[in-house]
Amino acid sequence: MHRLFFRKAALTGAALLFLTGCITPGRDGRSFLREEAAEAGFVELSTGSGADRLQSLLRQRGATDTLTVYLEGDGAAWPSRWRPPADPTPDAPLVMDLAVADPSPAVAYLGRLCQYLNTDALAGCSPERWTRRRFAPELVTAMNAALDQLKVATGARQLRLIGHSGGGVMALLLAVRRTDVAQVATIAAPVRVGAWTAHHGVTPLVGEDPDALAEPWPPAVHFVGERDEIVPPALVAPFATRTGGRLVVVPGFDHRCCWSRDWRSLLENLR
Repeated sequence: MHRLFFRKAALTGAALLFLTGCITPGRDGRSFLREEAAEAGFVELSTGSGADRLQSLLRQRGATDTLTVYLEGDGAAWPSRWRPPADPTPDAPLVMDLAVADPSPAVAYLGRLCQYLNTDALAGCSPERWTRRRFAPELVTAMNAALDQLKVATGARQLRLIGHSGGGVMALLLAVRRTDVAQVATIAAPVRVGAWTAHHGVTPLVGEDPDALAEPWPPAVHFVGERDEIVPPALVAPFATRTGGRLVVVPGFDHRCCWSRDWRSLLENLR
């Protein structure tokens, strides 16, 4: 039983994590993030500490009423179908690319729990936080506190939350906890978590599922790639219909391609 559970849990993580990054020899996700952030004028902010530290970056070009926050996906690719990564730090900066492409006056990037930690802090972060409990209430609470800190730092009155893959799920879970979210955008996100695990025939995750919530939702746009086999459009469509969101199926796109390339033009759908 234990072996079967582990196999299914690993498949769950592999399906959702596999396409979050492509490894470039000699460089890791920290190098990508640091270099791109510096070139684009983002500065690092302190949110949380120790194993609860969240990587956060901010670019502000002036006073603004709305802060746009980009939420990272579930992290690094799995080394094999059966073994999760020892460090969930993303291998490549797809979500940071999106943040850089956004021309809004105030834009923030927010990593997920256990990502971008040093060796000592990572040792105190349970792997369950980036595998089966990635949407657990305590993780949502930690990210919610980080949003409060980012909002104070910018003086913004409201938030726009944008997340790719698991980051889109997290954006929805944060939005229903708050009263200051003006808009949500999900990108290739398994917004019906239970339906998604059933679709792939894997063990259900432990945590919250937006599809199980009946709360009023802020205006939302759900982007999904026409060719996405990880999160197919047919899986997202019922959630968009039920919650009053808008579904945008992008021809030729899959789970990863080609969101960062065309994000500046796709942002027109949020106006």
